[in-house]
Amino acid sequence: MTPNPTFLTVDEALDTLLASARPIQVVESIPLQLAIQRVLARDQISPLDVPPHDNSAMDGFAVRMSDLTAQTLPQLQVTQRIPAGSQGQMLQQGTAARIFTGAPIPDGCDAVVMQEDTVSDGETIKIMQPVRLGQHIRRRGEDISQGSIILTAGTRLGAAQLGLAASVGLPNLPVTSRLKVAMLFTGNELVTPGHPLTEGQIYNSNRYVLHGLLTQLGCEITDLGNIPDNLEATRGALRQVATGHDLILTCGGVSVGEEDHVKAAVQAEGNLALWRIAMKPGKPLAFGHIGDTPFIGMPGNPVSTFVTFLLFVRPFILKRQGATDYLCSPLKVTAGFDWLKPDKRREFLRAQLSTSVTGTPEATLYPHQGSGVLTSCVWADGLVDVPSGRAIQAGDLVSFLPFSTLLG
Repeated sequence: MTPNPTFLTVDEALDTLLASARPIQVVESIPLQLAIQRVLARDQISPLDVPPHDNSAMDGFAVRMSDLTAQTLPQLQVTQRIPAGSQGQMLQQGTAARIFTGAPIPDGCDAVVMQEDTVSDGETIKIMQPVRLGQHIRRRGEDISQGSIILTAGTRLGAAQLGLAASVGLPNLPVTSRLKVAMLFTGNELVTPGHPLTEGQIYNSNRYVLHGLLTQLGCEITDLGNIPDNLEATRGALRQVATGHDLILTCGGVSVGEEDHVKAAVQAEGNLALWRIAMKPGKPLAFGHIGDTPFIGMPGNPVSTFVTFLLFVRPFILKRQGATDYLCSPLKVTAGFDWLKPDKRREFLRAQLSTSVTGTPEATLYPHQGSGVLTSCVWADGLVDVPSGRAIQAGDLVSFLPFSTLLG
């Protein structure tokens, strides 16, 4: 089976979006503690070696190999004590130094003996195990060498990256400016949680899904909430956010129904390409511009919104932020299900991973895959990517897009 030729494939739609995702050029320097989720704008070079000196990897005793022989169990005089943060004296022949993890290795020392491998009376030690040259010594620059690149431009900064920057003494990092995203929602049936529902109304779950997803990507959000379901109100909202924002997002209203005003409003205020994508869930997707500001209109069903954001909007935002890891690499897992009625469209099924009887990762499907079943997204660990026209039997290998990456 092949998709209807009037439909775009998922890859075609994504390629078109990414080709229009121009990275932001504004760079700001911010303190490390504020840089989580931000994108690094320039390579960072270490000004020093890490560790900055040879140091002990254990609590124990610093010794000289020349004092140790295979024929005897050496007994050495303990003449000094070296805690972390202090500098010891030259290690003299026949002596040892009490040393602690992280403390600088004194001159003359070429091995550290764990305290568990010694017997001590407080003034002398007897070594009870063979000793290797260089054992338990962490060498200067073993982790990072001075002048090396520790973080590359385009890196999304997580806790480990911030710790690495701190380990070489960098108090601030240059990052691209936050992407300013405006979001608005249309539909007279939508009600904000906390207000009672009347006949025919539903709560606007998409507003909170999008706010959470944009927050995780480090965006600066302007939330216009629910817009009255008419053309003039929609046009006015789009004009309001067209200046001062890097992206406009909408949910629903991009079809051709009499009450779908987003399409006409975008066409009146800018330009619009309305796409039908050969995928399920999420067939309708709109892309265009209001002035110079990119616009993406997503379908209104909750699962369709969630999935299309992860597959299209997320990589668009990350590329605009200057990130280099904007695409998600799938895992290969075993299908723990049968999917015997393939669709003409590429399908993204909500699935949970477990360990099969053979010890390999196995995907199990949520029993209800409808585009309105948001519980499937809460239950799932990710999406099984099913090519158009493909039937799947239990035991087949399938592609799996983990939420741990897509939501990271």
